[in-house]
Amino acid sequence: MKIQLIHKLEDVISVENLLEAWKEFISGKKNKKDVQEFSLRLMDNIFDLHFDLVNLTYKHSQYQAFKINDPKPRKIHKATVKDRVLHHAIFRALYPVFDETFIADSYSCRDYKGTHKAVNRLRKFAFKISQNNTQNCFVLQCDIKKFFDSIDHKILLALLKKKIKDEKVLWLLSEIISSFSVSPGIGLPLGNITSQLFANIYLNQFDQFIKHKLRLKYYIRYCDDFIILSETEKFLTDLIPQISNFLKENLKLNLHQEKTKIKKYYQGVDFLGYVSFPRYRILRVKTKKRMFSKLKAKKEQMEAGELSKKSFNQILQSYLGILKHCNGYNLRKAVIARGDVF
Repeated sequence: MKIQLIHKLEDVISVENLLEAWKEFISGKKNKKDVQEFSLRLMDNIFDLHFDLVNLTYKHSQYQAFKINDPKPRKIHKATVKDRVLHHAIFRALYPVFDETFIADSYSCRDYKGTHKAVNRLRKFAFKISQNNTQNCFVLQCDIKKFFDSIDHKILLALLKKKIKDEKVLWLLSEIISSFSVSPGIGLPLGNITSQLFANIYLNQFDQFIKHKLRLKYYIRYCDDFIILSETEKFLTDLIPQISNFLKENLKLNLHQEKTKIKKYYQGVDFLGYVSFPRYRILRVKTKKRMFSKLKAKKEQMEAGELSKKSFNQILQSYLGILKHCNGYNLRKAVIARGDVF
């Protein structure tokens, strides 16, 4: 049976759903100035947003752009608090329906998934293909070039229409999607929770092609990074043009040629911040350096009174949590030593 969105626009934009979205949105943001200002007139702001949506007069505001370097240079576009609350409300309505259509081995921005589940799946697949690490296992690694900047609005809306029949909901989604572009009708902003869901909906077409057309069992995707495992290198080499053609012809996307490579598993597979080998897993060197650099900066902020001891310890514990998923006993000791606070 086909799953379709049962919500009407009234359900998505109800005051109740907007308030629940607000509760989810403010988690970890209560000290932000713009969030505090919005909360001072919370009910007035929620009702104003609700009435604009009911009357179909809502217009998405402009984004604030800024750059980050984590782990590589990226340009983030931050929406206003009002718009971000609406993004969460939309996500709450759409995610449960579309998540049912995603394959099991899609791991980005989904409940009970994530990077650690993905790298564990890689180990399980490799163990099976290599017959308990006694045979060769080859891994094809691919990355989609400028993925978010390349998403076609028309294609995305056509995919949404397959599950959504309410014209008013489609109007709202079109307003969100068209609120940003890098060129006419192309691109989604990094930073929106809706962009994360739209990205999975967009690439679900590719996932279905991999699983049902190519019938590949050993495939893992996390956002625009994906890997395929096989017993033979030639099999993977022959897949590359098929994958590239599907992405170009159906989704107007291109593989990043420099990041498309095939390696033997025993040489180490650098995937999602870890380097996986047959019998162990280590933290990527760049990830380790970035972690120590951040830890040093945060400790200096704490010592200067700009960051609370509690907040610093939460950051420290998050790094120690990352190290639980790899062979990093000595690294863990080094992190504790540099943190020197509990």
